[in-house]
Amino acid sequence: MKIGIIGATGRTGSRILTEAKNRGHEVTAIIRNASKLEDKSIPTIEKDIFSLTKEDVATFDVLVDAFSAPIEASENHWKSIDHLITELNGTTKPRLIVVGGAASSLVDDKGTRVLDTPSFKEAPYYATGAAQTIQLDHLKSDATFDWTFISPAGLFEPGKRTGTYTTGTDELIVDANGNSYISMEDYAIALVDEAENAKHVRARFTVGQQ
Repeated sequence: MKIGIIGATGRTGSRILTEAKNRGHEVTAIIRNASKLEDKSIPTIEKDIFSLTKEDVATFDVLVDAFSAPIEASENHWKSIDHLITELNGTTKPRLIVVGGAASSLVDDKGTRVLDTPSFKEAPYYATGAAQTIQLDHLKSDATFDWTFISPAGLFEPGKRTGTYTTGTDELIVDANGNSYISMEDYAIALVDEAENAKHVRARFTVGQQ
């Protein structure tokens, strides 16, 4: 499978790149600065996400969006999705898989999102969570191509590759102690599994440890 990864040198993108390459996929890194890619055997497209065209990505089976914006430019999360939607609408490939946030995930059966909880509203990364929630809304309302949005658990950071994970539909995944966690390594496994199996087309799903 041919997989293009936007943000392939970032914390999540680099782990997705490693996972996909180790499984034998043809991986291309889509990054602003090709010199930051340590593995020089991997082909690159040296472009900003806002400069990508449908012609740039037409040969890929899957396009992974692991783009990350600083908090002060959080709106670039949804603005970049809007750009990709404009470019990919009317195409049949690639399928877009977005590294989403946890803010849009549900914490109860009343429809309360992580974004709506008092503790999250006070968090310094609230703007990022809000922008990533808009990403999902825009994909649902505007995208006419195949896409998947994967929301991680509440605590999402580099860690161990355990090889296990649990998925949900819209609910935040928590363990028996009420903790919500997934390592970026295990998240990468879930994402590449989805790339290979396409179980959640034009949908969001959540991933975490239980």
